[in-house]
Amino acid sequence: MSSQDFFNFDSLWDYSNPHQTEMKFRETLLQVPEDNPAYLELLTQIARSQGLQQKFDRAHQTLDQVERRLGNYASRAQIRCSLERGRVFNSAGQPDEAYPFFEQALDLAKKLSEDFYAVDALHMLAIVSPPASALDLNLQAIQIAESSGQEKARGWLGSLFNNTGWSYHDLGDYESALKFFKKAEAVRRSKGSVTEIRIAVWCVARALRSLGRVEEALSKQMTLKTEFESTGESDGYVFEEIGECLLALKRTDEAHPYFAKAYEILSQDMGLVDKEPTRLAHLKELGAM
Repeated sequence: MSSQDFFNFDSLWDYSNPHQTEMKFRETLLQVPEDNPAYLELLTQIARSQGLQQKFDRAHQTLDQVERRLGNYASRAQIRCSLERGRVFNSAGQPDEAYPFFEQALDLAKKLSEDFYAVDALHMLAIVSPPASALDLNLQAIQIAESSGQEKARGWLGSLFNNTGWSYHDLGDYESALKFFKKAEAVRRSKGSVTEIRIAVWCVARALRSLGRVEEALSKQMTLKTEFESTGESDGYVFEEIGECLLALKRTDEAHPYFAKAYEILSQDMGLVDKEPTRLAHLKELGAM
């Protein structure tokens, strides 16, 4: 494996399966000389995969290992170490602890002209910030990504448009939210996966419902439902939104089965069970009527 190959290890990421990703990273790590810059970067991603498995203590121990080897000179590994330390704290429900690490990563990324990681740091700062601050941080990230000569940094735009849309939505500015969700959809349709395109369409429809354009929202969600069914799939969030649209249109009897289907699927998501029990209770109640 060449030195360049070492730096392609990020392509091994499968965020839906952090355990398997950790195993792949560890296999790659065995082939990387410890004095190669990729060695420490790989360790930061092993820590990230551990954090996504909720192995927070182990993730911090892995990052401690990185910090002991970093030395005093600025490096990309140092940026990534700060980013992942922040992400582990945030995943553990400690956003206040995470914030200064994202700030460190941002300052260093700017100093080293690492636009991709500067955008990453800004997007994480936005996640741990209140809505008004999050909006400003997302707009800063968009500015860096759009003006960057680094293609990898520009690759953030789909996610950033989506996040900015939600920042506006959280603030009740649904027109601006729709504008950014449509930008995200355009990016996803040009270079995104099927899953990313569907998420973008869902977000556009959600903003339309907030704007009172319920018939348009329902039409888009029904199209998504048909797309999922054509491949033998289903999506709880689509069922939930169809139910909400039908309810808003006072088609209550039609709405109940969709809420029931949404609850059946989404109640299996342990993240939602832990973080949004009220939402699930709402779906269960409406689905049982």
